[in-house]
Amino acid sequence: MALIGRLPEGPLDIVGDVHGETQALDLLLARLGYRADGRHAEGRRLVFIGDLCDRGPDSPGVFERVRRIVGEGRGLCLLGNHELNLLRHAHKQGNGWFFPEPEDHDLASGHFAGCRRLERGERGGLLEFMRGLPLVLERDDLRLVHACWDPASIEALRGDRSGDLLRLYRDSELRFHQQLEGSEFEALADAEARVFEPLATDRAQVPPAAPNHARRDALYQNGNPVRAIASGPEQITGRPFFSSGKWRLLERLRWWEHYADAVPVVFGHYWRVPLGMEQPAHKGIEDIFSGYAEGAWLGPQQRAFCVDYCVGARFIERLQGATDRFQSRLAALRWPECVLLMDDGRVVQAAPAAG
Repeated sequence: MALIGRLPEGPLDIVGDVHGETQALDLLLARLGYRADGRHAEGRRLVFIGDLCDRGPDSPGVFERVRRIVGEGRGLCLLGNHELNLLRHAHKQGNGWFFPEPEDHDLASGHFAGCRRLERGERGGLLEFMRGLPLVLERDDLRLVHACWDPASIEALRGDRSGDLLRLYRDSELRFHQQLEGSEFEALADAEARVFEPLATDRAQVPPAAPNHARRDALYQNGNPVRAIASGPEQITGRPFFSSGKWRLLERLRWWEHYADAVPVVFGHYWRVPLGMEQPAHKGIEDIFSGYAEGAWLGPQQRAFCVDYCVGARFIERLQGATDRFQSRLAALRWPECVLLMDDGRVVQAAPAAG
């Protein structure tokens, strides 16, 4: 499968990160005019921006719906960082549902106990589906990525002929480690990591400074084209902050502030806070979209748009007692109309700058 795919012509509905929220997905698709099988009376196509899974109550159910829609040619789906974690068999907060029960790190820590588990016999088919997902979708008037349109990483994908994103990921990882092997910098980073990592999940204790460990993490994150596109560039933060279950040394970069291309780009990943909702405490970070209106296009040319409206925080709302009155939203951007539709039926005009 090509790592960069072609978007079909015609009108599209670009769905933000779903994070296992089947109820929100079903409601949004119905509001968009789709049948359960992804058919639309006007011939529109669905495109899912990635991060279908984790944290929500029914990740397997979301995959079932999207796999059917994609498999029958009625939609497309990008690979997000949460799908990449599953392909790598990386245990992350909220993805314990994917692993056999004895390996479920979430259950072991007493979290996400109510989430539907993946049946053992379904794992192979799900991995095959995720391996076939592109990292980029494009056509002349539109670009889609999960997290970041990074020109250097995009060119690396264009130059790859294998179509094997895991091989590209691991080759980049291997080169990174080979370049550092035996260096004084690596020794310093290792020494700091041995102190920092045992404290990383203890919210009550701020780990000590680890500048070399942080710099190595930044080089690792930003130098891998798969990681750069699926989870975005990062920079060393001024002080550690606690987010998604651990202390962090890196913070996300507002890459769209430097996006000046004429072709609009739509992405997810970044937890854009919808109107009326406070910044999720789960993330422990300031609003990265501070200063932008809810439906505003981003960047100097107003050509970048984030369609993730925090539905991944719905598990926190449930912990706080919400059952059906959620402030987080699942959204879809209708293209070329540039209308944003929320799962609660609210409509927001979202047109990019002319030119």
